[in-house]
Amino acid sequence: METLPLTTISLMAFAAAFLAVVGVTMLLQSQRERRGWQARVRGQSADAQQEVATTGIQYFRDVAVRMLEKVGNANQAKQKAPELSALRQLLITAGYRSDNAAAVFTGVKLLFTFLVPGVVFLLPIKALDEAPMIKAMFAYLLLAAAGLYGPELWLGQMVKKRKLKITHGFPDALDLLVVCVEAGLGLDAALGRTGKELEMAHPELCEEFHLVALELRAGLPRAQALGNLARRVDLDAVKALVGLLIQTDRFGTSIGLALRVHSDSMRNERALKAEEMAGKLPVKMLFPLMFFIFPCLFIVILGPAIIQGMRVLLPALGGS
Repeated sequence: METLPLTTISLMAFAAAFLAVVGVTMLLQSQRERRGWQARVRGQSADAQQEVATTGIQYFRDVAVRMLEKVGNANQAKQKAPELSALRQLLITAGYRSDNAAAVFTGVKLLFTFLVPGVVFLLPIKALDEAPMIKAMFAYLLLAAAGLYGPELWLGQMVKKRKLKITHGFPDALDLLVVCVEAGLGLDAALGRTGKELEMAHPELCEEFHLVALELRAGLPRAQALGNLARRVDLDAVKALVGLLIQTDRFGTSIGLALRVHSDSMRNERALKAEEMAGKLPVKMLFPLMFFIFPCLFIVILGPAIIQGMRVLLPALGGS
């Protein structure tokens, strides 16, 4: 029996994969149209119909998010309320403020708990295949723990990154806020104006100011809106500014003068931090200089002299 050429097999595999993709796409398209017509019959809003009409990668992403949300909701039923509130607070501080963020994050943790050991199990790793059963099980348990706690480490890094960006942009935003208030704008308008002006340079901080402006525009008391800002950002500098603004609003003192004094103190604190970092620099540079830079310099400077000395002295010593 003759075997098929490799080119024919490749073409047949490509045709089968292409037909499978076309079939799945047509099936999803028909299901999407059916859900769209059902949404119209039920009289749902345009936003609901647009959500139903998502296509392509967006559709698969929405399906994956819904599956992860279901898994996360099933697991969150077993968790305590303080743990869920702490998780939601971390997600809000990291910039993820959707209602299903906590459930999706919990679903991702459970997915990675089984996905990481499964992927490693499918890979042809000789060390795990030849290891004893107890060691292999221990390795897979470690991989499952890494998949479980890896998303938490990633979330912690995202929180630190966002806090660092807000910290870098806060002095500039405070100076612009002082200028806006002293120019005659109210505090609510000054926050909105600051959020618009610094949108390109510091988008994270401007997003927080925009949320405060929206809450104030919706009728929320100023103290509560500023308190929400402090809780979302979770930075000492922002908490100090919020406390200052609340006390100024409560006692009726000048907001511009208070912001000017606070801006000067923030500028001095920023200069002191820069001087502190400059003072720590020689100590931090000591070990790289000793172990990496100085040996290279000695090799480059003294290496040719040592080689030349060996070329001259060794034959003379051998001849004597």
